[in-house]
Amino acid sequence: MPPHVTPDPFSDEDIEAIGAGVAARTLPKARWTHAAHFAAALWLLTRLGGDAFAEMPGLIRAYNAATGVANTDTEGYHETITQASLRAAQAVLAAHPGRPLSAVLAELLASPMARSDWLLAYWSRERLFSVEARRAWLEPDLQPLPF
Repeated sequence: MPPHVTPDPFSDEDIEAIGAGVAARTLPKARWTHAAHFAAALWLLTRLGGDAFAEMPGLIRAYNAATGVANTDTEGYHETITQASLRAAQAVLAAHPGRPLSAVLAELLASPMARSDWLLAYWSRERLFSVEARRAWLEPDLQPLPF
């Protein structure tokens, strides 16, 4: 099984627990995986809509701090990755209105976005992992995002 595929699908209750756990800073750090980032994004998007783009950065920074991860120019919160992931989650959510979040997350995790390196199809490694991209949104330099 490829490393980016989860062996068990997430239930709607799992997504709720992940989102609420990040918000409350109680989610065990080991559960904060690539898939969990998308679960939290979907959870927040269904609660806040477009406001999720403004709220998610603070949630992640606070969660990182609570779990011992420093938010610096080299680790912790990354603005471009977060905003791109929220855009991806929003696009898949909009394409499947009314579907349970678990089904939307399964769709995301069956796509190329399930790979932790999916953004490197749009950003060069140098640009994506620059201090500037960590601090603020940078447009892709290889090709535009498909959503």
